[in-house]
Amino acid sequence: MEWQAYLDREQDRFVGELIDLVKIPSISAKPEHADDVAAAGEWVASKLKSIGIENVAVMPTAGHPVVYGDWLHAPEGSPTIMIYGHFDVQPAEPMELWTKPPFEPEIRDGLLYGRGASDDKGGMMVPIVAVEALMATTGRLPVNVKFFFEGQEEIASPDLPPFVEENRERLAADMIFSADGLQWDADTPQLIMGLKGIVSLEVVVTGPDADQHSGLRGAGIANPAMGLAQVLATMKSPDGRVTVEGFYDDVEPLSEQDRQAIARVPFDEATFLAETGAPAAVGEPGFSTLERLWARPTLDVNGLTSGWQGAGTKTIVPAVASAKITCRLVADQSPERIFDLIRDHVERVLPEGLRAEVNKLPGRGDPLLVPHGHNATAVAATVLEEVYGKTPYQTRVGGSIPVMNTLLEVLGVHPVMFGFQHGDEKMHSPNEFFRLSAFRRGQTAYVRLLESLAV
Repeated sequence: MEWQAYLDREQDRFVGELIDLVKIPSISAKPEHADDVAAAGEWVASKLKSIGIENVAVMPTAGHPVVYGDWLHAPEGSPTIMIYGHFDVQPAEPMELWTKPPFEPEIRDGLLYGRGASDDKGGMMVPIVAVEALMATTGRLPVNVKFFFEGQEEIASPDLPPFVEENRERLAADMIFSADGLQWDADTPQLIMGLKGIVSLEVVVTGPDADQHSGLRGAGIANPAMGLAQVLATMKSPDGRVTVEGFYDDVEPLSEQDRQAIARVPFDEATFLAETGAPAAVGEPGFSTLERLWARPTLDVNGLTSGWQGAGTKTIVPAVASAKITCRLVADQSPERIFDLIRDHVERVLPEGLRAEVNKLPGRGDPLLVPHGHNATAVAATVLEEVYGKTPYQTRVGGSIPVMNTLLEVLGVHPVMFGFQHGDEKMHSPNEFFRLSAFRRGQTAYVRLLESLAV
């Protein structure tokens, strides 16, 4: 096949281009890197233009930009395929834990190291060079293709809902494939059938108007730190079940088919514990560890702040105590409803003599669950089996990609995760890397995907 030969012949160039992209510190969470995010968008737009994609534009949002491009000359009746990805990256700290600086990428033992090499610059480049191979060898594509790449995924895509709504006709597609995704391991494919949603909040408990001497005043007033601890203790039972009233009311139960698909996936609990360093696996009763990780909601305290944090002791009753909390949600839970339930719970159980506020924090997303028998998922499964020689596992992920729900809600299309990264590639951590073998394999998979969708 000519496109295979082209991919093999040009692979060193593709890797070099990916290195150039990884060098751009497009950290969307840091305002001082806004120009770098924009520069990464311009780089991607230039690459799309160079391979023959039309109507390429770097489009502004209220925050970081979006890159769009299309090729819409397939035979009449051909489907229109959207390919999604993102060119922003996580902050690289702590810098001292990187073997080499995060934006000075290098290849070691077939792995490309650098921030964003895996998440998602390497993943995003896979379909781009696959399309390049088809355009270079055939002069056309087998289906209509739209590229939709964003620069704010790592901050939960806050400006994407209005952008997608305003551009719904431009973005309309029959199927959506996300290059931001995972395969099970280097030799085994997977289809991610669900993503958890998220709601983020902070509980702030106050008492006296300033820190008070614990000996002179402590016996006569409530302690916000102790009160916050008491409130948090009422949110979850010792066995791991969330005890906020109504928390599970809207959870779609696991079907027997769902449980069988999850049980088919190999999982070694001892390895899981060794990787985390935790002494035991715990969680909601009645579910396996994988079921809890993938398909059950959670409530977690992410941080606690109160009182004296320095060396030694300071004998005070602190004036304020706060806790940051996130809940990972599953279908059909609503972030807004869960926030309201937690706020009402705090008001109900707060000890006497204290005040409390529950505030929403940035970072919310609805859960996503792909229906059984979904057409694009079936096509992806066939392609993955051809490329890997194995039937893909059907899995779910405990993380969230908020724009996936935006695309579903506005465009009416369930996105399919079709990325070739792996969970061990230290995404969001020091020494992030991307397997160049997966970079190459994913290119073949994307060409076969587009060819399989031709009329």
